[in-house]
Amino acid sequence: MNGASANIEEHRTILEIQAKIDAGEAVVFTAEEISSRIRAGEEIGLEDVDVVTTATRGIMSGTYAVFSFKVSEPDSFIKASEVFLNGVPAVVGPCPNERLGVLDIIVLGTAHSVSDPRYGGGHLFRDMVEGKIIRVDVTTNEGKCFSVETCLSEIPFARLYATRHAFKNYRAFVNPGKDPINTIFHALPFEGEFREMTFCGCGELNPIENDPGLETIGIGTRVLINGAEGFVTGQGTRSVPDNPNLTGFADLHDMVPEYMGGFVTSGGPEIINTWAVPIPVLSRSMLENILKLDSQIPLKLVDVAGRIPLCDITYGDVWDNADLRVKYDPGKCINCKVCPVAEACPMGAVSKEENGAEHNPELCFNCGLCISRCRGEAFRANLGTVKCEAGGCLRDIKVTLRQSDRARAVKAAQELKEQLLTGRFRLTEPVDKISWRE
Repeated sequence: MNGASANIEEHRTILEIQAKIDAGEAVVFTAEEISSRIRAGEEIGLEDVDVVTTATRGIMSGTYAVFSFKVSEPDSFIKASEVFLNGVPAVVGPCPNERLGVLDIIVLGTAHSVSDPRYGGGHLFRDMVEGKIIRVDVTTNEGKCFSVETCLSEIPFARLYATRHAFKNYRAFVNPGKDPINTIFHALPFEGEFREMTFCGCGELNPIENDPGLETIGIGTRVLINGAEGFVTGQGTRSVPDNPNLTGFADLHDMVPEYMGGFVTSGGPEIINTWAVPIPVLSRSMLENILKLDSQIPLKLVDVAGRIPLCDITYGDVWDNADLRVKYDPGKCINCKVCPVAEACPMGAVSKEENGAEHNPELCFNCGLCISRCRGEAFRANLGTVKCEAGGCLRDIKVTLRQSDRARAVKAAQELKEQLLTGRFRLTEPVDKISWRE
């Protein structure tokens, strides 16, 4: 690739690029592929790429689901006043469905089970997508209680909504204080005195990092949310022009369990989501952003207690040379009587068995917390160390937990690329730009 063609148009349209895909003439890269080429010293021009598939996977608290389904015969109760799904509380309504025996309910992704402190909305949604049977406990406005069992295939309306997803840039966190802090940004009490660091964000893979001006991401843009075809509906909560995020929706029936789930923090269960977004490369100015590497993307390190900025680093500091996947060597397991990894794992991906720890890679989030907890060093991954001048001292701070799973973001971007090239996924022109309301 020489990037030197004199005939390339300075501006292209999404329809023109989709036509090239249909004709089998389009060049589609994942964000990881194009970044690898830049690191290898290649020069990439507008004529060398038509679409870049991007993705991000991480904790995205701004999530809720809406369900509508039958729980009894008509006229068996007037309306529901309380509903729990596997112990997770639902908001009843907005439709009362008087005497129909049908529930309309909303479940928050961050809702916590009343019976299991390590189970929340994120776990519930994944269990449903996996086809598991769930228990529905209903209290009517007449004070009658009953329970039924159901599964996702028996629920005709099940849709997941995002209120704040795919944020362009998040934060890295430390605790400068002396005492540990319980927080959603750590799976354990967050140790103080700069002893550890956690962070969120997939850096150069992130959709909005590749299209920060939201030139191709707008209202009506087709995307994949947890592997299911969905659509962008606008800007998310606390979204600002220099650090936007998105709202959107997709059908739970079409989602892939691997891309979603619950993540237990010391502040309670949180929810994981995955977005994959195609970025049609319309102009040279767009290409400039696409070619930026992690080392050029800022990441602010803040005090977890008050979000007070402490120093500026980059996503290169946390992702360059880091291992995306955690590896487990059962031969190194020393079979502790009580496995500290199984106790700490925020995904429940490690269990204590008779002959040692068992690791479930399909459930693993690659957060890396197991590495600092395992006494036998059976879990392995380079999470890196960040240099930061804070409080008048230059410190080396170890990354102990990642709240974004870049390995599966890479996979999601690759799957979107394959769907584009085979015609299963088509680019859509936004029906409107995302406007900003300060």
